[in-house]
Amino acid sequence: MDQQQDVYFVPTKSYWPIVGALVMFVTVFGMAHWFNALNGAESTVLGKTAFFLGLLGIFGMLFGWFRSVIHESMGGNYNDRVDTSFRIGMMWFIFSEVMFFGAFFGALAYIRLYSIPGLGGSEGHGVLTHQFLWSDYAASWGAGGGNGPENLGGAFETVAPWGLPLLNTVILLSSSVTITIAHHALRAGHRGKILVFLGITAILGALFVYAQAHEYMEAYHELNLTLHSGVYGSTFFMLTGFHGLHVTLGTIMLIVIWLRVLRGHFDKDHHFGFEAVAWYWHFVDVVWLLLYVIVYWM
Repeated sequence: MDQQQDVYFVPTKSYWPIVGALVMFVTVFGMAHWFNALNGAESTVLGKTAFFLGLLGIFGMLFGWFRSVIHESMGGNYNDRVDTSFRIGMMWFIFSEVMFFGAFFGALAYIRLYSIPGLGGSEGHGVLTHQFLWSDYAASWGAGGGNGPENLGGAFETVAPWGLPLLNTVILLSSSVTITIAHHALRAGHRGKILVFLGITAILGALFVYAQAHEYMEAYHELNLTLHSGVYGSTFFMLTGFHGLHVTLGTIMLIVIWLRVLRGHFDKDHHFGFEAVAWYWHFVDVVWLLLYVIVYWM
């Protein structure tokens, strides 16, 4: 039975929150033991086992919890007030993601514009650096800085903006177009067209992740660009790695939405699940454009 329009839906008691807390605790516990290896090999095995079991539990929890939410939605329990709260919640979630990446971009700007020039200058902190810390330190962002700390992991090369980064830019820009076409098709009620263009979007997302993995292998084995390549290496992999994780999660969400469309979910008036994923995907695309310009070009 449909919810009354003036009543806000209150879900029944659920065990999924406590399940989520437990599996996340197991995951973090395992990761801590794995990374620290407190008691040698036995601790490492325990840590790995707990980590992967916890990770599997998290995926199971998400599947079960979202399945319950989908059943509530398809059962007609959500009215316009609930839909509005979902939209506001998604907006705040994307805002938190903006702040998340903003913090890393801010750190990047501080390192490049203030920290490195200040430490390598001929006055102030630069004098102290050369006198007490690193006598021949050269202020350099990336490779080519002489005998500076950025080369502690060995000489390395930066990733050129051409090749795979440019290909990934084209892929993500194309995926924004295809998901927009799918959205318009949903509003028009063309379910076949939705499946085609939404499927293309998911495929493009998977191609992006594959190309980025290939780029990482080239960076490690051919350019000697690793997490140990000074502040450049750690910043490069931090920003691109977190973005790649977001693309991976977004691709999984696209696949779930595609399966829901295949099963007849959503209509032209009620399709917030689709819209939420589309918003998230456009956000991921914008972040990549910033990454491509600031990290690969500048």
